[in-house]
Amino acid sequence: MADITDGAIANYQVFRRTEGASNKTINNEVGTLRALLRRYRLWAQVSPDVRMLPVREDAGRALSQEEETTLLLACAVSRSRSLLPAVTTALSTGLRYEELRLLTWRQIDFANKAVTVGKSKTEHGAGRAVPLNNRALNALTAWAREFPNRRPSHYVFPSEKAGVATDDRIPAVFDTKPETPIGSWKTAWTTARENAGVTCRFHDLRHTTVTRLLERGVAFAVVATVMGWSPATSVRMAKRYGHIGPSAQREAMARLDSGTAGPEDSATVQ
Repeated sequence: MADITDGAIANYQVFRRTEGASNKTINNEVGTLRALLRRYRLWAQVSPDVRMLPVREDAGRALSQEEETTLLLACAVSRSRSLLPAVTTALSTGLRYEELRLLTWRQIDFANKAVTVGKSKTEHGAGRAVPLNNRALNALTAWAREFPNRRPSHYVFPSEKAGVATDDRIPAVFDTKPETPIGSWKTAWTTARENAGVTCRFHDLRHTTVTRLLERGVAFAVVATVMGWSPATSVRMAKRYGHIGPSAQREAMARLDSGTAGPEDSATVQ
């Protein structure tokens, strides 16, 4: 590690960009290297000349109601039977991709209508309890019926293979491994998006959840808690979503009028 220079890091950044990696991914990788070098007090000698790549903070977008409906219909006919409940749950809870993929049945409390997040991107996200609305609860309840012998330690979205059976090409699932989480929804997700004609990332489902909560007047602090944002992230998100819900913001400010003495009441104010 003592041989790592700022030039080597810069060359690595250029190389990763030629491979098609995003600036955010490259920054995460350099961040990991930074943590290692700091551990051995080597970062200070290269840090003045290391530049993180610019990352757009407004890259995410929220789906329109029409896009959501079209996308869910495409998910419903996917060969991946877990795609529809996964996308529905993501839209209804704002869970991150990995939080969703690694869910186990012990994390879902059907009686109290809540899901407890396990491993998360941040320490603020790990262990948080997210209430389940009716749509999420119904989706997960229906999905649970597919696994009558499930155990608390089993994954909600297990690894399994899908194919077609008979001449009618009826979708069939086999080789389900409940002790192993699904590796990825990448192929099924890409196919569903293309069939729906919707351009978005899986993470945009989370953006959609946040946007709709704020547009419907939910306090930002509540949204931040549900999403598992750290204080620093909350500050960034406040800037990103500051334009959302102008009508809700206007209504909130109008509430200051309630109980406030106007000019006509000045005579009664002591």
